[in-house]
Amino acid sequence: GCARDWDGLTCWPRATFGEVVKIPCPRFFEEFTSFLQRNCTQEEYWSEPFPPYTIACGFDEGSSKGPEDQKSYYSAFWRVYTAGYAASVTSLITALIVFAAFRKFHCTRNYIHMHLFVSFILRAVAVFTKDAVLFADETMDHCLMSTVACKAAVAFFQFSILANFFWLLIEGIYLQTLLLLTFVSNKKFVWWFVFTGWGAPTAVMFAWVLTRIHQQNTGCWDDDENGVVLWIIKGPILLTVLINFIIFINVIRILVRKLKSQEGGGSHSSHFVRLAKSTLLLIPLFGVHYIVFAFFPESTGLEARLYIELGLGSFQGFVVALLYCFSNAEVQTELKKQLCKWQHQEYLTFTHKHGALSRETSPVNYVTQLSLLDKISPKRRTSVLQDGVTTV
Repeated sequence: GCARDWDGLTCWPRATFGEVVKIPCPRFFEEFTSFLQRNCTQEEYWSEPFPPYTIACGFDEGSSKGPEDQKSYYSAFWRVYTAGYAASVTSLITALIVFAAFRKFHCTRNYIHMHLFVSFILRAVAVFTKDAVLFADETMDHCLMSTVACKAAVAFFQFSILANFFWLLIEGIYLQTLLLLTFVSNKKFVWWFVFTGWGAPTAVMFAWVLTRIHQQNTGCWDDDENGVVLWIIKGPILLTVLINFIIFINVIRILVRKLKSQEGGGSHSSHFVRLAKSTLLLIPLFGVHYIVFAFFPESTGLEARLYIELGLGSFQGFVVALLYCFSNAEVQTELKKQLCKWQHQEYLTFTHKHGALSRETSPVNYVTQLSLLDKISPKRRTSVLQDGVTTV
């Protein structure tokens, strides 16, 4: 028969002589309902796909977006989201250092921010790890690749996605709790948040890995999943996105009500500007942009989905760090104080060293030292007198 074959776009399973294999178009083609076929010939070689990719997967002969164009397009997009995740990791690590270094920022709100930062960092690292393990070698046969390393990379990637969505949800829950309750027991809530933010993704991943091992232990666990395996991951993510979107709408409603109660203190336009600014600040914190394609099939609006979920999503960590750390007035004030303190300490150190050096090299200081030495040492005084007599 014919062995498994990777044609650069699709993995064709093993087939017996004369068998016709029928598979759907790859997921990155939007026309996912079409099918491709190949025949295992008498010479035990695979025939060319029919209909060709250009026809079966939504392209005509005159289309400028053939399979090779698709490859170059996704390669360019890979560069974009790699730059986005790199910028996010750098800014988030810096923000973590700032929050951890200053005791003034040690509070429940910032603790939750820090856990969210860590989830974004894990997500970026998982993307880099998955790309390095699965796609670094373009000649790799994805049909035959099924190693522990590649499965672990995919499992880590899925865990980081889950953890990131759960911490986005916790940010939303905590913000709404602050708006609704006048008193919040910080110690009581923070441990529940930590347990939920990391415990829930761990439990879901444990279930997903066991189901994969026993029901669909194929490839590197990055292929098309059946219903049960798919919804173990997708179900909790959709739930967090939906709840967070509801919380987002409720928070905006609360802000509108509060601004209306303060209308006597300013113009209507100024309140509208404040509301718009608050809304824009909350969108990356809540991950509201994920609601756009959350409940559609993955092949629906693929290019727009890539721009929103990969293009914008890769920079989400950078935006969150910028808005909730570097643009924060308290953080800027504290950093300015610390910078002034360092500059003052360096100035004092410099003046102290310069003053000590100038005293050591001063002629006055040299004369004074000789005077003191003469007073202290009678022998030196005698020898000096004798030298004077001898000279005379």
